[in-house]
Amino acid sequence: MFMTAAAAVVIAEEIPTLQRLRDAVEGALEGKQDAVELALVALIARGHILIEDVPGVGKTTLARALARAVGGELRRVQFTSDLLPSDVVGVSVYDQRTGEFVLRQGPVFANILLADEINRASPRTQSALLEAMNEGQVSLDGQTIPLPDPFLVIATQNPQDFAGTFPLPESQLDRFLVRIRIGYPPPQVEMRLLQSATDTVHNVPVVLDPAKLVALQREVERVVLDTALASYLQALILATRAAPALSLGASTRGAMSLARAAKARALLRGRAYVIADDIHDLAIPVLAHRVRLASHADGFMPTRDEAEAAVREIVARVPVPL
Repeated sequence: MFMTAAAAVVIAEEIPTLQRLRDAVEGALEGKQDAVELALVALIARGHILIEDVPGVGKTTLARALARAVGGELRRVQFTSDLLPSDVVGVSVYDQRTGEFVLRQGPVFANILLADEINRASPRTQSALLEAMNEGQVSLDGQTIPLPDPFLVIATQNPQDFAGTFPLPESQLDRFLVRIRIGYPPPQVEMRLLQSATDTVHNVPVVLDPAKLVALQREVERVVLDTALASYLQALILATRAAPALSLGASTRGAMSLARAAKARALLRGRAYVIADDIHDLAIPVLAHRVRLASHADGFMPTRDEAEAAVREIVARVPVPL
C-alpha cells in the first residue's frame, strides 16, 4: 500500500489541529499524557474506550474534555442493576393526541456516551450497547435508527470492587478498542488541584466540530501500514492464539483494531505511516482485555495485571522488524 503525495499533504495539514486537540484535553487532565493519547487514538480511530480505575481519578473529566474539545454532545448513564435496555437506547411511547407511537430517544443518541460502572448493569442491559458500538445504530420496534456521527462509548468499571457486578462477556470486551487506566495524578498536579479547586473542563477550548472530527477519522485510512509491519502485527495476534498461558487469543477484530489504532497513533504523532513502535506500544492496551488466561478457562476473567503480563511476554518475544 502506497500513499499518494496529495494524501500526504492533506495529513500534514492536520498536524496543527491534532496538536491543539491534544493540548486541549491534556489541559483538563494534567500529568496524564499517556491516558490522553490513548483516548485520542480511540477517538480518531472510531473506537470505544474502557477505563478500569478507582473512583475519583478523572474518568468523567476525560470524557467531558473530549466532548468539549470536539464540540460534541456528552450524555452520562449511571449503570445499576435495575437499569433497563430502554433506559439506554430509548422506548416508543403512545401519544394520545396523535394516536401514534413516538420514539423517545435514550442517552445513547449522543456523540459521546459515558457508561459509568457498566459492569453493574445486567447482561441484558449491557448487551443493549452491542449494536450501537459495532454498527453505530440501534434497532427499536422494527426500525433501524442511526446514531449521531461521530459516536464514542467511554465505559468505566472499578477493578477493586466486584460485589454486585456482572463481568463483561468477551463479545462486549472485543468491542472496546482500548482499555486504559488513568491513575492518580502526580503530587505537584494534585497540589495545584487542591489549591485551585476549579473545574478544569470549563477551560477546554473547542478545537473541532463533529463534522471535522469525522473528516479526521477518514484520514486514518490514508495512513500507510506496510507489509512488513502488517506481518509483525499478525505474528503478535497468532502468538496470542498459540500461547500455552492463554485459552483464548485475540480475535480478527482485535487484529483489525490494533492496525487501526496504530494508524491513528501515527496520525496523532504527525506521521503518514505506521512504525513498529506504534504496534508494539499499543499491543497491551488493545489486546490484553481480549484474551483469557488458561488458568481462568472455567469462566472467570483474568485480572488486568495477569492479562497484561501475558500479552507483555508475547510482545517481548515476537521479533520486531528492523
